[in-house]
Amino acid sequence: MRVVRLRTFGGPEVLELAELDTPEPGPEQVLVRVVASGVNPADWKVRSGLVPKYGRPPLTPGLDVSGVVDRVGPGVTAFRLGDEVVGVPMGGGYADYVVVGVDALAVKPAGVEHVTAAALPVAGLTAWQAVTEAAQIRAGDRILVHAAAGGVGHLAVQIAKHHGGYVIGTARAANHDFLRGLGADEIVDYHTTDFTSAVRDVHAVLETVGGDYGPRSLEVLRPNGILVSISGSGSVRLVTPEVAAARGRRYTEFPMHPSGADLAALLDRVAAGTLRVDVAGTVPFTKAADAHQRSESGRVRGKLVITH
Repeated sequence: MRVVRLRTFGGPEVLELAELDTPEPGPEQVLVRVVASGVNPADWKVRSGLVPKYGRPPLTPGLDVSGVVDRVGPGVTAFRLGDEVVGVPMGGGYADYVVVGVDALAVKPAGVEHVTAAALPVAGLTAWQAVTEAAQIRAGDRILVHAAAGGVGHLAVQIAKHHGGYVIGTARAANHDFLRGLGADEIVDYHTTDFTSAVRDVHAVLETVGGDYGPRSLEVLRPNGILVSISGSGSVRLVTPEVAAARGRRYTEFPMHPSGADLAALLDRVAAGTLRVDVAGTVPFTKAADAHQRSESGRVRGKLVITH
């Protein structure tokens, strides 16, 4: 099978096409023939050597896929050959085939295209779990979503609105109409306005950027409000639970956990038209380096998808 491989850490240019043996699914695993792969910031962080937990090269990036069940491992009863599925392999998704555990897999609704489905898993699960589990947004709660037009951000805006939240987002002016269309109540142009002067008394902040956004976000939280860091591995964090507690606030680094059940619920919302997944564009499998270059620019609205 074809894979996109990196033999050394570095820039987008280290990504190259290679051939590997097609893997065999083990117990409670499924072999998926990949139709489309989502592109996440975590992918270029892995490529750059910023995420040690994924190990050393050679590596194949890719955390979310949409495709077709090609083979099932021992003990698998929930999926059959030919099922169209969406999953979170947590590595190896830039390939013609990838093994995914059944607990991280969901059936793709017939009305959802593979490209749309591939853009959903990691960003959707991160947004859903951060809003509902970490921030526990309820009706009337004020929430600030940084990089609100990004892959996680634009989904978090919609999920928080669905739970009755008052949603404030930071975004470039070019994305303000887009975010209003998703239901954002207020939008701050971070190029012209310091959000700490424009936002106050929020229940939660979803911090997706890293760097000084963490300590600055503490300033806009109400007492006992929570700062949820979802900027991922490799980002600079300047806040700890102790720092937040000293100011009467709470802080958590929220790790997305793959969940087929959560993913199925999100896909149902997409199929019903109540959750919009914005696809910034598609890139051919052979041009994965171009997708990384665009993603790393930090100016992608929604998600990029690699097509096979």
